[in-house]
Amino acid sequence: MKVAAALALTATMANAFAPLSLNHAISRRSTSLSMAAVTPALIKELREATGAGMMDCKKVLMEFDGDVDAAAEELRKKGLAKADKKASRVAAEGKIAMGKANGRSVLVEVNCETDFVAKDESFSKFADQAATLAASLSGDDVESLMAASVDGSSLEEVRAGLVSKIGENIQVRRIAARGKEGTTTGAYIHMNRIGVLVEIEGGTEELCTDIAMHVAAMNPAYATKDDVPAEDIEKEREILTAQVADSGKPADIVAKMVEGRLNKFLAENCLVSQQYVKTNDRTVGKLLEENGAKMVGFTRLAVGEGIEKKKDDFAAEVAAMAGGGKVDAAPAAPKAEEKASPAAAHSEDEVEVFQLPELRV
Repeated sequence: MKVAAALALTATMANAFAPLSLNHAISRRSTSLSMAAVTPALIKELREATGAGMMDCKKVLMEFDGDVDAAAEELRKKGLAKADKKASRVAAEGKIAMGKANGRSVLVEVNCETDFVAKDESFSKFADQAATLAASLSGDDVESLMAASVDGSSLEEVRAGLVSKIGENIQVRRIAARGKEGTTTGAYIHMNRIGVLVEIEGGTEELCTDIAMHVAAMNPAYATKDDVPAEDIEKEREILTAQVADSGKPADIVAKMVEGRLNKFLAENCLVSQQYVKTNDRTVGKLLEENGAKMVGFTRLAVGEGIEKKKDDFAAEVAAMAGGGKVDAAPAAPKAEEKASPAAAHSEDEVEVFQLPELRV
């Protein structure tokens, strides 16, 4: 037994100090070759192409023996997974981009999570790319747009790659298009956040652009009186009638008062009846008439309209950080014997920062 144990110990020690096996040597040599194939220039090239991190680029280049195309494809696959995780986050910032082709004008709203990214050059380039591509298509369907090809990839693949690079949820939300044979279209975009398309019969593209600026500023509800739904007119008439019902005036006078106020309502809310803001000396309808044109319609988009944004309680977050605790979903009301803090005495509306009403949104 002692002899057997001694022989086993001798064999173990011999293996421990023996030269590396052939397979292990080959493995180490292969790793050395992979590292040698991955040069800083290749890493830089892959980073510029994908926007991925340096260590991620180095790792995947080693995995594919310095093949930049294969490495970029692998990073894109990983980027797709990251993009899917970010897709549930609210994207209410962004940009309105415009494209035009073959007499057809298009607006595309592309959303992101923060206004910082909305000003990013890569994001802006993607939005413009989407609008140009949308103008070349026949419909206004987002799904068809995302499947369309651009520079050898689908627009969806380009979007997913941008999500991986920037790290925010980015979505092409909607498309608006105007223009057909026999009409003239023009567009105006205000600070990348409000976009307007105007379509007229006759006239020029410059005239459309001038009227689009008016629409961006005044935000009319309808283009002409004919565009106002009958139910909207009846509802407004009922409201106006109720307002003057107790005036004590004869019925015929009341009817005239209601019709007068109804006409005022239509004039204020229909584009062609509004005073043209650029000169303020005539209506938009008169401007069209002077240029031998007729209103067909308009479309107005504003970034994030209709998207419910998350509202953070900044005071509660600061208090929680100072106290080392967690932020509660809804801060508890002060107890009866405790006095509310001065900050709590103000309503949320009172502490908001307001801007001058330059535009009607």
